[in-house]
Amino acid sequence: MRNEAYINTYLDGIVEIARQINRADIDRVIEYLYGAWEKGRRIFIFGNGGSAGTASHFAADLNKCTAIEGKKRIKVMSLVDSVPWVSALTNDDGWENVYTEQMKNFFEPGDVALALSVHGGSGKDKAGRWSQNLLKGLGYATDHGGVALGFSGFDGGAMKQMTDACIVVPWNTTPHVESFHVVLHHLITYRLAERIRESA
Repeated sequence: MRNEAYINTYLDGIVEIARQINRADIDRVIEYLYGAWEKGRRIFIFGNGGSAGTASHFAADLNKCTAIEGKKRIKVMSLVDSVPWVSALTNDDGWENVYTEQMKNFFEPGDVALALSVHGGSGKDKAGRWSQNLLKGLGYATDHGGVALGFSGFDGGAMKQMTDACIVVPWNTTPHVESFHVVLHHLITYRLAERIRESA
């Protein structure tokens, strides 16, 4: 395949995702995050691999880009950013508990957990089933009076079934799903910034 054909195929996929994605799910996630800001609740974001990078980026953007002069600040934490803490928890408590153990320090009723995963916890590889630490984190939020939100892809996986709202990128390739998760996080961040700016 020539470069031109590959480029066209890849970008045509992005266009098709934008056509197919469920906009009502995007709206629901925006409303939950706006509600967290209104009520002064914390938002915890986490993911694995490329989704960990997106979680860190998303948290940074929410904290920075929604900081409007004269308005209270949003409270967002990425649970992937402290390498010493993450590695200590992995060493002592196992990778499957790396997010729940952090949430135990801070999570309170009404807080929000937002997990990003390409497959949403379905499928497995050499280490076993994928993203079980993410599902445990979402379950912890639900079990402790919080809100569970997801960004997924493919068919949404288990994450789609266990969250209050889940945006599923309707595509079956990892690069398309991860790429579009970044599109979504920017859309949501800048819409929240507008809502906060316009708030009474």
